[in-house]
Amino acid sequence: MRSFLKQVRGVLTFGVLTINTVVWFVPVMTLGVLKLLLPVTVLRRVLTRWLMWCAENWIAVNGLTLQGSGSRNWRADGVESLDRYGWYLVLANHQTWVDIVVLQVALNRRIPLLKFFIKQQLIWFPLLGLGFWALDMPFMKRHSPSYLARHPEKKGGDLEATRKACEKFRHTPTSVINFVEGTRFSEAKRVARNSPYEHLLLPRAGGIAVALSAMGEVFDAILDVTLIYADGPPKFWDMICGDRVDVTVEIRALPIDRELVAGDYQNDREFRRYVHRWLGRLWEEKDARIAEIKGRVA
Repeated sequence: MRSFLKQVRGVLTFGVLTINTVVWFVPVMTLGVLKLLLPVTVLRRVLTRWLMWCAENWIAVNGLTLQGSGSRNWRADGVESLDRYGWYLVLANHQTWVDIVVLQVALNRRIPLLKFFIKQQLIWFPLLGLGFWALDMPFMKRHSPSYLARHPEKKGGDLEATRKACEKFRHTPTSVINFVEGTRFSEAKRVARNSPYEHLLLPRAGGIAVALSAMGEVFDAILDVTLIYADGPPKFWDMICGDRVDVTVEIRALPIDRELVAGDYQNDREFRRYVHRWLGRLWEEKDARIAEIKGRVA
């Protein structure tokens, strides 16, 4: 009986989340199309602010829905000094799709709406795909190593897409998030990739370097965000069924290292090494912090 009620709760919670998404999809798409058609920069910036207002309310209702389901036990440390109207580059570890929900809710109205880099194919995902397009989420084509071997001219295309997206974000307060590992963490991936870290995969520096090159002088800070799930990464369905999700979101605001802004990542080997060393030190600190927090809550 308890299992049946749990599934019912999941269906009801999913229904509320879906209705909330449909309700906000209509104004978001309307404003997104108007923004596309209007050539006047001032009007487009006004529409962008309205779009952000819609997105913040959509996220806020989603957060209240999850709280009502009984699954939320989320603690965010380090949010007090953040600026809702600032520019941030957010670097985070990645374990589950739930990370996106947790980060959006935990940082909602603390910093500007998080802009994720999304796979091109997801633009066709019902409601969310076009909604993300209207909210200026950058879509990127991901190519396999075998495809790039056959089409070497496509190499570096993702970095160029990152650069173009970041240049568009220069004029409106924005938070650009990069899951630096490039994929969700698992122990099998950690072993297969020979990661030297206990709780993280090897970080990828290219996207960070390009974002800093395009917007380094605009960003107010780099936000080093660490997500730690006390009982391991949860599944989305289990969460909306009411399973308690104990997660700590720890945020450190780091000053922009001007050395990271000045170089040419693609053509300067010494600069690439500098970026890799900087990111490696950050990842070592993050790995140690995860081990410390997990040891404390165990």
